Amino acid sequence: MLGAIIGDIVGSVYEFNNHRTKDFIFFSPNCFFTDDSVMTIAVAQALMDCNGDYNKLEQYAVKEMQYFGRKYPNAGYGAGFMGWLGEDDPKPYNSFGNGAAMRISPVAYFAKTEQQVKELSYLVTKISHNHPEGLKGAECTAMAIWLALHKSSKEEIKEYIEKNYYSLDFDYENLKNTYVFNETCQNTVPQAIFCFLNSTGFEDAIRTGISIGGDSDTLCAIVGAIAEAYYGLPEGFKDKAYYYLDKRLIKVCQKFEKLKNR
Repeated sequence: MLGAIIGDIVGSVYEFNNHRTKDFIFFSPNCFFTDDSVMTIAVAQALMDCNGDYNKLEQYAVKEMQYFGRKYPNAGYGAGFMGWLGEDDPKPYNSFGNGAAMRISPVAYFAKTEQQVKELSYLVTKISHNHPEGLKGAECTAMAIWLALHKSSKEEIKEYIEKNYYSLDFDYENLKNTYVFNETCQNTVPQAIFCFLNSTGFEDAIRTGISIGGDSDTLCAIVGAIAEAYYGLPEGFKDKAYYYLDKRLIKVCQKFEKLKNR
């Protein structure tokens, strides 16, 4: 989960000002957390609320997303999701936005099997992003993280994703020159996975994500989530991430980290 948050923070300053190289200050003083971090933390809290019984995950996810979303109303939500946050009885609105994928990473740490990854991803996602492409993007991201956590090789991850979800037939230099801002799952998730697959370490994965442009904070939240599962976090990166968060958000992260490491 912290990998997603770090990707979001690092990418925050490049979302509308793309930087097409890997050469930049990683933790810039101008960085900040966005809705990607807030909703990832909300999903983590919802999963922890369940205490192993996921029959009420859907209800807890709505509760926690609305709670955290309303605590951070200026975090950069899309118009449709902002409306959803304000409703007394929120309904899914057929979204296939990449918000479905950027918030999903905690699911991979709670699921015990591949099938449970898919079930939990569906429950967390359908409450807002119930379009088939939204559900697909979230599930694909969760599965990539789960595979990385369970020691699959990059070749195995690539094969699984291409067989079940998306083609990853990209060229890095071409992406740097042609990829543009896009807020859909189908045009963010495969590019993010490609960046992870073509990285040499956690930091390089984020730098690769930044360098292709696009919706940098969300794309790098997805990249970072997979990269953390595969590489782990570099020493000191957790504390650097916490520097940008407030006490409320850090408290959830710390609780999640303790459960994750049991």
